Amino acid sequence: MYTLPSIMDDLALNVSYLPAGSGTDSATGYGATFTGVEGLSVSYATGDDNTVGNTGDGTVLKASYAYGSFTISASDYEYDTTGTSSDDDVSAYKLSYTVSDELSVSYANETVETGTLEAEYEEVSVSYTTGGMTITASMKDAEQVAHGTGSSEDFEYWSLGASFAF
Repeated sequence: MYTLPSIMDDLALNVSYLPAGSGTDSATGYGATFTGVEGLSVSYATGDDNTVGNTGDGTVLKASYAYGSFTISASDYEYDTTGTSSDDDVSAYKLSYTVSDELSVSYANETVETGTLEAEYEEVSVSYTTGGMTITASMKDAEQVAHGTGSSEDFEYWSLGASFAF
């Protein structure tokens, strides 16, 4: 993995190379991140996978933007396997709102598609910090987690957590 020197302000470039092994081809990857606008970060990366019996290409695009008390982020990942229908697509987004220095609320959604099957995850969470203590609560909902249609693949649960810093 090599991080190139900055060719212009706020643009970072990365290159990776994995040499050939027994029964595999070499793999390469490229990535770029731009942070030239206050509060904005945009990244793009692509690479290839040449493991034994599999050949594919992966691509990811992600962005986040913070403005005042709001932060929104999104990502899209695609992995295309050559000669099969088992391609993977993952898209996600999250919206966070900082109510005060002590309280924040967020909503997140993620969709995972494998071939023709789809799973979806949602979460609403709240975090409250006072002194050295943080209390978190969240509600999570997952549908078709094993990419099927059975009712046993759907989950909904609540969680409550506390952490202390000494």
